[in-house]
Parts: sequence; C-alpha cells; structure tokens
Amino acid sequence: MDKALETELEAAAFRRLIAHLRQRTDVQNIDLMIHGGFCRNCLADWYAQAAEAKGISMTRDEARETVYGMPFAEWKSKFQKEATPEQLAAFEAAQKAHSPD
Repeated sequence: MDKALETELEAAAFRRLIAHLRQRTDVQNIDLMIHGGFCRNCLADWYAQAAEAKGISMTRDEARETVYGMPFAEWKSKFQKEATPEQLAAFEAAQKAHSPD
C-alpha cells in the first residue's frame, strides 16, 4: 500500500470515528477517559497539534468544533451530564493505573 492510500484510509477511519462520537452523545467524555484513556477533547487537541505541525493556526475551540460538530459550549449544555461519584472514582483509579511511577 502506498503512503497516499494509507493516508486516505486513515482519514476515512478518523471521519467515521468522529461521526460515531457525534451520534453517541450518550457516551460521556469521562467514560471514554476511564475506558479508553482519551476523549473527544483529546481528539480535538491531537487535531489541532496536527494542524500546527503543518503550519496551520487553529484554536482549541476551532478544533473542538471539528470534533463535536458544534461549539463545545453548546454540546456541553445539550449533552454533558454531571459526573457521578462512581465515575469520578473510576476516573481517578484509571489515572493511577496508567501513571508512570
């Protein structure tokens, strides 16, 4: 497989992941962090970093809008729920389990 085709396939997979996460508004970022070690905000940060690496200036808000499909504040008000004590405890445990000590 040549590099151009590989990049095309990676881009298609990324677009599908973004579409999937936009549909699954029931999946909270904290749950993604607990189970996957990343969330929508991480994807937005990686997207912005990739843009910067290519010399493209992009704000965090612009990158988040790319991932969320709307301004982050709007998504947050529509879909983000308050983290439960159980989620917070699981998040803390996951952070400790993955911290280099």
